[in-house]
Amino acid sequence: MQRGRTVVTQKIFGNSAVQLVRYDSGENNMCRNIKTLFNFEPPATDDEVGEASVQFVRKLSGFSKPSRANEAAFQRAVREMTAAARKLLDSLVTDAEPRNREVEAARARARAAERFGTP
Repeated sequence: MQRGRTVVTQKIFGNSAVQLVRYDSGENNMCRNIKTLFNFEPPATDDEVGEASVQFVRKLSGFSKPSRANEAAFQRAVREMTAAARKLLDSLVTDAEPRNREVEAARARARAAERFGTP
């Protein structure tokens, strides 16, 4: 979804069609893309796992920055999610060759250039 545009969708309910209109102001700046961290060489760092955990908690809570009243709960959730994510990554196994970070980054840049027309 692009920022600052009107989004119109049509839902069909039985024999009736309802048009839903919503304006996306672009004010929700939370990340929509949490990147895969498993099976890379070198392995995901603690910082990468922590950053993914912050994005996940932001997405679940709907807060890009929690209020003071919710700050402690938000930070606790990030710590717990980071521990769970690290435990998951450390316990996963695969026979596939580890992916190369530079190769994957180049592929992502190529996809972005194709999609958005940027170099």
